[in-house]
Amino acid sequence: MAEVVVEEEGARFAQRIVAGGRHEITADEPQEKGGKDEGPNPYELLLASLGACTSITLRMYADLKRIPLRGVKIRLRHEKVPAEECEGCETKEGKIDVIEQEVTLDGDLSAEHRARLMEIATRCPVHRTLKSEVKIVSRAAGG
Repeated sequence: MAEVVVEEEGARFAQRIVAGGRHEITADEPQEKGGKDEGPNPYELLLASLGACTSITLRMYADLKRIPLRGVKIRLRHEKVPAEECEGCETKEGKIDVIEQEVTLDGDLSAEHRARLMEIATRCPVHRTLKSEVKIVSRAAGG
């Protein structure tokens, strides 16, 4: 089971994040939202998680299949759009979170390699989590 601890760091919205007991990251809100911009905001961290997972999954697959992949670069964007503007979305009211993920594959890759790698990009564990039903259980500590 993965565990992350998040606690206020002193500045208005700054948060100290400790992952795996040893990796520290600071999250914050930008100045225009009242923060001090001391680190990525929560949505940027979400995008970073998806991008990192996608890139790692592609590397693992390419290494396993001996595909000559030299490098991966992933650019991600997030926005909320009115549901009625979302083509192919089931939800018809309110806002939809849309994440665009642009994958650049570097290497002497055939068209078949590129197509397969793009298919694998949608199979990383974080991508699957974001697309699945997620249950979040919040409770007060100590009881």
